[in-house]
Amino acid sequence: MTEETPGFEEKPDVPSGAEPDDAAEAAETPSTEEGPAAPAGDVSQTAGLTAQLDQLRSALSERTADLQRLQAEYQNYRRRVERDRVTVKEIAVATLLTELLPVLDDVGRAREHGELVGGFKSVAESLETVVAKMGLQQFGKEGEPFDPTIHEALMHSYAPDVTETTCVAILQPGYRIGERTIRPARVAVAEPQPGAAPAAKEEKSADEESGAPEEG
Repeated sequence: MTEETPGFEEKPDVPSGAEPDDAAEAAETPSTEEGPAAPAGDVSQTAGLTAQLDQLRSALSERTADLQRLQAEYQNYRRRVERDRVTVKEIAVATLLTELLPVLDDVGRAREHGELVGGFKSVAESLETVVAKMGLQQFGKEGEPFDPTIHEALMHSYAPDVTETTCVAILQPGYRIGERTIRPARVAVAEPQPGAAPAAKEEKSADEESGAPEEG
């Protein structure tokens, strides 16, 4: 029989070169192996980059809107300046031509009396050409209907041969620049004689009755 020595215990086999503590840890560690887990730092870094990208996109949208608004304001400013420049030019031209109207009236009267001859005629024609190039237009003719927006009546009478208020004489021609009247035409007007229109209607109705066929 084999006798057991008191106080002696059997120990597990230990690989050569391994320390006793390493063998104990190897015995306690489970043999199941797990795959590597994603580091938590990478997830937080991705979330931070996404937030920064959203902020940049928002800032870009705001700057783009600001630039579009500034461009629109600049375009409105340019149009307003151009409109004001044209208006100032028209006012300056109208003021100058208004000062020349008495000279043009003298030229017209001289032409009516046959006094527009020689060098005076050449100067007058040159002046009329220049003011025409600047946009000045003369208006007002005998026989046209009276329009209070462009005519100024200085004389008034009645005439049997008119059916409405008519300009029968042009005392001073009117002038305009484009659609802007700088002086109305000063005219003498004639209106139909009171009662003339009803009389004409009665005469017309009498003619119609006399021309009607007689019934047998």
